[in-house]
Amino acid sequence: MSVELPFAPVDTIIRRNAGDLRVSAGAAEELARRIQTHGADLAIDAADRATADGRKTLMAADFGVEQVVDRESLELPVAPVDRIARLDIDGRYRVSMDARIALADILEDYADNVAAAAATLADHADRRTIQAEDIETYFTLFK
Repeated sequence: MSVELPFAPVDTIIRRNAGDLRVSAGAAEELARRIQTHGADLAIDAADRATADGRKTLMAADFGVEQVVDRESLELPVAPVDRIARLDIDGRYRVSMDARIALADILEDYADNVAAAAATLADHADRRTIQAEDIETYFTLFK
């Protein structure tokens, strides 16, 4: 599976949770891959909700979001998030702009949680760099 999400914003998310730790390129790549998988899974569930309501357009409410944040407040770009949303759903679905922004917000919160835990793991391992193995360990321990 190719990764739709650029690594730079993911790296930024990790860095804002890293404190004084450095971030390896592998960590950003691994987290981007995990964000993409999670986003595609959320979109499948949202598509099921839209279908149950007789709609072909995914709305923010289908992602469990009542109030959509300002797009400018997000680190993750909306266009790749839109592509992530469409990875595993039928092509007949549309994704509203509010749904794209809502999904980007959800995925950014998800990434923040993982990045903070990865920073703790790297610190615990007495390393100065967050590595892909810290991201992988998080998912081994908490999923």
